[in-house]
Amino acid sequence: MQNVQVTRTTTTSEVDQLNSFLRGEISAVETYRQVIDRLGSLPEAAELRDCMRSHEHRVMRLREEIQRRGGVAAESSGPWGAFVKMIEGGAKAFGPKAAIAVLEQGEDHGRNDYQRDLGGLSREGKILVEQYLLPEQLRTHAVISRLKRMLP
Repeated sequence: MQNVQVTRTTTTSEVDQLNSFLRGEISAVETYRQVIDRLGSLPEAAELRDCMRSHEHRVMRLREEIQRRGGVAAESSGPWGAFVKMIEGGAKAFGPKAAIAVLEQGEDHGRNDYQRDLGGLSREGKILVEQYLLPEQLRTHAVISRLKRMLP
């Protein structure tokens, strides 16, 4: 009986961590949507939409994984999303470069979260992060960093 409790605690802890990742990804989708609405006419908008789709896919993968483990997936971005919306509101007033800088900060945050919290995951959780979530995070981060350098 005690082993079941330890397993349940470990699973709950991992579901909590996956939900933390999920809230970050939901926040990323919200932020990309705001920036795309603002910069939709720029040539770079197609790349921004591609990055947003990548984050949307990560949201789906994380929700599926949380539900597979018997957890309840987060529905919103939580406090991080509110903070990002506040920052993004200011970035809209300053133009494309500032909006892209906000995206880059979000990409930095996501990358750092995945790297920092990898050690606390089960083998299965590490595989999800190392083989899918983190590579996609690094890819979208590289796209945004390149776009930021290109903008005047």
